Amino acid sequence: MLLLVGLGNPGPDYTLNRHNIGFMAVDAIAERHRFGPFRARFEGLAAEGALGPERVVALKPQTYMNESGRAVAAAARFYKVPPARIIVIHDEIDLVSGKMRVKCGGGPGGHNGLRSLDDHLGPDYWRVRLGVGHPGDKDLVSGYVLHDFPKADRPWVGKLIEAVAEHISLLAGGDEAAFMNRVALAMNPPRPKAAKDAASPKQD
Repeated sequence: MLLLVGLGNPGPDYTLNRHNIGFMAVDAIAERHRFGPFRARFEGLAAEGALGPERVVALKPQTYMNESGRAVAAAARFYKVPPARIIVIHDEIDLVSGKMRVKCGGGPGGHNGLRSLDDHLGPDYWRVRLGVGHPGDKDLVSGYVLHDFPKADRPWVGKLIEAVAEHISLLAGGDEAAFMNRVALAMNPPRPKAAKDAASPKQD
């Protein structure tokens, strides 16, 4: 059993916030991999499905970001899932917009959702960090993450979320390096090689 968590805030006012990219990603994963419907459980919304051979419960805590750990801990206790089998997808202001990094363990880095998870679970869970960029001033961070992605950003946001959804089975299977590589290639595909004839000097 794997517990897949997206972080965000509940309600329509927050749906397109930068802080809610974790919810967006989990919704895309559940849709692509045909999970069951989300139902109210564990102070959140939970859906069951599979990623490859792995049985998975997807969870979107409805406790607001600062109390996310309550919902995740309740689900983890029910399914007897250890932290090493929990994957948390969240926004990351210290990454350039559109970049993704994956790691197990670490500190909250000022993220209130991660701080709550650490308080309830300890730090040894997996984090999928989705870059949303930084406003440039730490005093602006709260307002920045609680504002919607501007329309100009939505193409890369959609592309990143779809890439995560398409390749998440690699991470579920334990291959984080392949997962990161596939998502990076999706975001920045290699340029097609020019035909040799086009590259060769023309002769009269």
